[in-house]
Amino acid sequence: MATRIHEIIASSIQVKQSILNDEALQQTVQQITDAVVKAFESGHKVMFCGNGGSAADAQHLAAEFSGRFYKNRRALPSDALHCNSSYLTAVANDYSYDDIYSRLVDGTMEKGDVLIGISTSGNSPNIVKAFETARSKGITTVGFTGASGGKMKEHSDFLLNIPSTDTPRIQESHIMLGHIICELTEAAIFKG
Repeated sequence: MATRIHEIIASSIQVKQSILNDEALQQTVQQITDAVVKAFESGHKVMFCGNGGSAADAQHLAAEFSGRFYKNRRALPSDALHCNSSYLTAVANDYSYDDIYSRLVDGTMEKGDVLIGISTSGNSPNIVKAFETARSKGITTVGFTGASGGKMKEHSDFLLNIPSTDTPRIQESHIMLGHIICELTEAAIFKG
């Protein structure tokens, strides 16, 4: 048992070591941070979407902006698109589960906003459709995916494709990079 625990921890560290050695991926993190800072400083919002564990990560990261990260400061306009269960179940029932995020993007987001979609495969149909809608409106799209980027790759203005195909390792790295973006954003907007 202890050997398997060691292997899992080592696997997580290995993925993070790959990220640490990937200057291009780190540059993308900085570019995303710059886009998020620009959106907030221009009075726009940053919204998140995901499914399952990635929905939990979306909600977690949105709360870091709308609540706080390190600093006591004003709230930043950010939320996860899945948080209204009445809306979610109505649209999934009346239209399709594939439409749940694209309809919210169309109805509540505008040019200058940022949409961050989290999908370990990069192939979640509802996120791909939301990204298509977002791009048609001039909304910046940020994909958090696994190694290939999946279908989201072609619809992402910025892509953080974690160098792994193992869902738990990808999710661990999504939160790490999401926290880095939150920290750098908060520091940039609330100096001192």
